[in-house]
Amino acid sequence: MSKNFLLQKNCWLLLLLILFACKDKDEVRVLRLGHGLSADHSVHKAMVFMAERLEEKSSGKLQLKIYPSEQLGAERECLEMLQFGSLAMTKVSAAVMESFAEEYKVMGLPYLFESKAHAFKVLDGEIGKEILQSGEKYWLKGLGFYDSGYRSFYTKDRPINTPSDLEGMKVRVMKSNTAIEMVQAMGGSPTPISWGELYTALQSGVVDAAENNPPSFYLSRHYEVCKYYSIDQHTQVPDVFLISQIIWNKLSEEEQQWVQEAADESVERQRVLWEESEQEAMEAVKAAGVEINYPEKSPFQEEVQSVYEDFRENEKLYSLIQRIKAVQ
Repeated sequence: MSKNFLLQKNCWLLLLLILFACKDKDEVRVLRLGHGLSADHSVHKAMVFMAERLEEKSSGKLQLKIYPSEQLGAERECLEMLQFGSLAMTKVSAAVMESFAEEYKVMGLPYLFESKAHAFKVLDGEIGKEILQSGEKYWLKGLGFYDSGYRSFYTKDRPINTPSDLEGMKVRVMKSNTAIEMVQAMGGSPTPISWGELYTALQSGVVDAAENNPPSFYLSRHYEVCKYYSIDQHTQVPDVFLISQIIWNKLSEEEQQWVQEAADESVERQRVLWEESEQEAMEAVKAAGVEINYPEKSPFQEEVQSVYEDFRENEKLYSLIQRIKAVQ
């Protein structure tokens, strides 16, 4: 056998090894996931769990790289990156999704859900699937709903016992028309401010109050400024876990199945973690000197009926509200 032949043979073997190595490398797809919450939050922990499950299901072919704490931008910025396909996944409040798909508007209605069990039955059922799918035409595919608990008011100078206590008070709200209308109906002055700027806004007096769930109140350290937490539980706005429709379309059916299954499992995990974090947060803010009160809900429920009336003109959304209320 000639030396030239052996040399050619060895070259071909080396080339094949390189090609196979490149093929293995190309088969590993890394999906970037950006969100605005801290690494201590139950949502982030659930996403880490999803990354582990996705890697297991795909034998390492699909991996998640997670960027918490607004490293890649605020919620709206992350959504826009999903629309362009420059970011694979994100988590945003359903309130933020209002600007992209109107079906999400109903999620922010005050006192929409009778209980947490009622909310989960809606979100995990056919209605929830319809709402998640409503963003697909805007390149935002919903994968599931994370628990975000009940939102209540926290204030700097006095507790909120009745809606009249909100009069003359500047209340930070999300950039959501539904949230704005709700606070206006209760007599407050709604002021949309991004989450990352809220601590300074409270501290400097740009706003007098805000509203959110216990873990967010605690992990944001807003309790250092606001010493009153009034548990009126006016809304139960879920968090939405989304993937770019552009990225989704590039995945094979098998890869799509892996992603959806891992997302479903992360939702289950997050809801357990949420309950634990909610209890921990309440205990922590109490220990920090926050005064917690539980106002009667009925006066607040009466004041916000006008928000529901505004939906009568939109037949599709009003019908959706009635369907949600009919779920048993």
